[in-house]
Amino acid sequence: MAPCAGREDSFRASSARNVRVVPLTRRAAFVSYAGKRTLDLTLTVLSAPLWGPLLVAVAVLVRVRLGAPVLFRQTRPGRDERPFTMLKFRSMTDTRDADGRLLPDAERLPAFGRRLRATSLDELPELLNVLKGDMSLVGPRPLLMQYLPRYAARHRRRHQVAPGLTGLAQVSGRNALTWEARLDLDVEYVERASLVLDLRILARTIAAVATRRGISAAGEATMAEFTGYQPAPSAVGTPDARSAPTSRGLDGTP
Repeated sequence: MAPCAGREDSFRASSARNVRVVPLTRRAAFVSYAGKRTLDLTLTVLSAPLWGPLLVAVAVLVRVRLGAPVLFRQTRPGRDERPFTMLKFRSMTDTRDADGRLLPDAERLPAFGRRLRATSLDELPELLNVLKGDMSLVGPRPLLMQYLPRYAARHRRRHQVAPGLTGLAQVSGRNALTWEARLDLDVEYVERASLVLDLRILARTIAAVATRRGISAAGEATMAEFTGYQPAPSAVGTPDARSAPTSRGLDGTP
């Protein structure tokens, strides 16, 4: 894993809101290993007889249990921070309070939605994103567009590869990880990407889904929002100190 730069780590949430996101250039982009796209297409197409009928069956269940729309669509940053529309099965209701605001995740996530997430069946439609080329089978998970100006420079490197259906962070703790650990693992994947690593991650993903590890962060229905960086309490006033990402609840986080 690349060494952490202190000044990047002292990037603060307050200043992040004023930072303009500069798209990553092709010159700076990481060149993925040869054959990665071929691997994505080969495995996705060959496994279609397995996931295709399952996709249809889950869609029917979502329609019956949660109603329309069946799919959850959201714009996420892809490779080089280019936006694309990510597809997932809907797992939450749209229940709102008297003022028309969405209720917290925990109150909008029914038992059926929890089962979808626990089995990762809500992510099946992302295989369509893989076929289209917006995503890869393995890579950093596509997060929210509003996170882009909040990343330290080293964490923006996670967008130098196509986002993945699963990734190094997902087989190392998933949503139970802290944001700092999760983003560091994303950068580590960028630096180590290879055919062997992808195959290992895919194999470990099966085990992670089977054991349902790391479905949500402690005390959260899903994953707390990444709001940027602030100095650690013991390091206030120390310019080269590491920082800890701050977080708060977010409706609809992955």
